[in-house]
Amino acid sequence: MDTKQKHIIKKFLRELSKVRGRHTELVSVYVPAGYDLNKIIQHIQQEQGTASNIKDARTRKNVMDSLEKVIRHLRLYKKTPENGLAVFAGNASDDPSKIDIKIWSFEPPEPLNFRLYRCDQTFYLEPLKNLLESKEVYGLIVLDRREANIGILKGTAVIELMKMTSGVPGKFKTGGQSAQRFARIREGLAHEFYKRVGEASNKQFLEPLEKKELKGVLIGGPGHTKNEFFDGDFLNNEVKRRVLGLKDLGYTGEFGLHELIEKSQDLLAQEEIMKEKKLMQRFFELLAKEPDKISYGTNEVERVLEMGAVEVLLLSDSLEDEIIEKFEYKSGELGTETVIISADTGEGIQLKELGGVAAILRYRVSL
Repeated sequence: MDTKQKHIIKKFLRELSKVRGRHTELVSVYVPAGYDLNKIIQHIQQEQGTASNIKDARTRKNVMDSLEKVIRHLRLYKKTPENGLAVFAGNASDDPSKIDIKIWSFEPPEPLNFRLYRCDQTFYLEPLKNLLESKEVYGLIVLDRREANIGILKGTAVIELMKMTSGVPGKFKTGGQSAQRFARIREGLAHEFYKRVGEASNKQFLEPLEKKELKGVLIGGPGHTKNEFFDGDFLNNEVKRRVLGLKDLGYTGEFGLHELIEKSQDLLAQEEIMKEKKLMQRFFELLAKEPDKISYGTNEVERVLEMGAVEVLLLSDSLEDEIIEKFEYKSGELGTETVIISADTGEGIQLKELGGVAAILRYRVSL
């Protein structure tokens, strides 16, 4: 699921989260992929019979009207959409003296695998919120002989899970037997450190591996430590088989985790974070070398968009929904590609700081 699809879901969730029922009168219906719509309609009709027994007259009317809207909406479909369907109905009026029964429906980008009917004071939105959680992760291990960091790449977010220090002392400069003994001590401490890093990594990565969510593991760090760690018997065999590559880094720490992602572009070429990063890197390269082939800021981008000069419109997902919709509508009219950029990455943060709106142009424009 790309950032644009996620933005659509977030906007849908924000709208429905604002609706509150006086009593248990808001209807949520989830239809699983491949399920017979006629059976769902029959079930809702049975719920109408149950709702007729509600004592409070206004609540009874709101529930009955909402269920009727759901039935009418479902009958618009010849069959269940490919990934299933989520339908919501209820009184959306903020004015207690008025009733405004509305209906919303959503075809999810991933298959629904459960059936549900619920009538409550709020819509049941947890399944849609779960869609926003990236299920596929990459394990990240960055280490040298001083410290190690374990993290994950989840969607576009780099998340540090653990930081560990080794206690391995620096090299002993004098020669003789003392130096040899000291070297053996250092090697022993390093081996114990690798063992701790391996155990911690196994603990963090085995659960997503068992859930088939771990797509791979990346290991990086300065010098040969990463090779010593990988070549040794420190990682669980199943986790070790998922290692995609080892990368030379200049840093450890949280910065090292981000550097590992940067250095692994060849391995992550198909991932969402890389597609966004490449677009933003292209924008910043043009900003430095050919500034008349880019534009940023709401007013400036509006002008070049009206001129038909925009090749790619870049919008931060931190923008207000109304602003994103305005630009998407305009770019759609002009046949311009629009990409919504996550604010979870370094490049996404830079776009946000530029005002959240930018464009790569088809040709040079002087404003």
